[in-house]
Amino acid sequence: MEFTPRRILDSALDAVGNTPLIRLDKIAADHGLKCNLLGKLEFVSAGGSVKDRIAKAMVLAAEKEGKLIPGKSVVIEPTSGNTGIGLAMACAIKGYSVVITMPKKMSLEKEALLRALGAQVIRTPDEEPWNSPRSHIGVACRLQREIEYGVILDQYRNMNNPLAHEYTTGPEIIASVISTPSTHTRPSSMKVDAFVAGAGTGGTITGVSRALKKTHNADCIVVGIDPIGSILAVPNNLNTSGEGSPYVVEGIGYDFIPDVLSRDEADVNHWVKTSDDEAFKAVQALMRKEGLLVGGSSGSALSGALAWLKTEQGRRVAGTEGLNVVVLLPDGIRNYMSKEWFLKNAFETEHSDLATRISSILAQEEIMPVQQANL
Repeated sequence: MEFTPRRILDSALDAVGNTPLIRLDKIAADHGLKCNLLGKLEFVSAGGSVKDRIAKAMVLAAEKEGKLIPGKSVVIEPTSGNTGIGLAMACAIKGYSVVITMPKKMSLEKEALLRALGAQVIRTPDEEPWNSPRSHIGVACRLQREIEYGVILDQYRNMNNPLAHEYTTGPEIIASVISTPSTHTRPSSMKVDAFVAGAGTGGTITGVSRALKKTHNADCIVVGIDPIGSILAVPNNLNTSGEGSPYVVEGIGYDFIPDVLSRDEADVNHWVKTSDDEAFKAVQALMRKEGLLVGGSSGSALSGALAWLKTEQGRRVAGTEGLNVVVLLPDGIRNYMSKEWFLKNAFETEHSDLATRISSILAQEEIMPVQQANL
């Protein structure tokens, strides 16, 4: 078997990013799509999510600017978890102490991973608005004021967040598409024709959009996905139905507009609202059809992409062979395996002929002697 050797890396930070673009052919076929449906698989990054990229970028920039002092600085960050994991990984390597504030709804797995990496973790009430002193942001700000050498790198306002995606995620997507030849059986426009991603801080979709539109394809259609209950989508009337209602999906959506999110139509052309139910059904499809062990926000991105591909504009893309639609899949299932939605997906299986056959075999009263299978 041929393989391309990789050099020895200096640390786990060198294994951040460089994630593959995967064809989602079975899901595309199920929905009658003629375009190429492609998933950017971020859980293979060293820390397990797309947020590794911004954690690395923010830490390195803060060191360069002198904001982080070796042996003294304490990195404090409010997060839904994945940015915290990325920061805890980077700071474990760099030698900084880490404090993470995180709402209670976020998974136990995230807290366990953070603590395993040496971080201090403080849980905050889910119902507190972002500007409450008891919210994860409010608690982080208090700790920063009280802890000597405490530094909040602030993913919500730190411009290294979108820049990390403009300089790495976007160019990686472009390189994968233009280096894959168009063939008779797999036609390609050789361009990224549409890009779909969920918005949390908004750094991912903003940065990737700028990379695609500035350097690759000015006509690329960028679609933002926002969960029902969040207020990030544009126009604002998209957010009125269900505004403020709780949602289970983690890592996307907010009750305020982060500074790093561009809501300019030039950057994010369209928005789609998605529900938990749609997201988790899409996760199941990604697992069972494509073998991809992704998290809930990946399901939101896919379900939103499929919804947009049914709109008037989306149908023109969906019905054209060779057009490339890239969906960003932010993280893996590792962080959510104790969640009710995942356990339901895993154990409440649908009826199948094979399951019926197995039950019939095992229900037989006469137990046949065990024979070695013909392998």
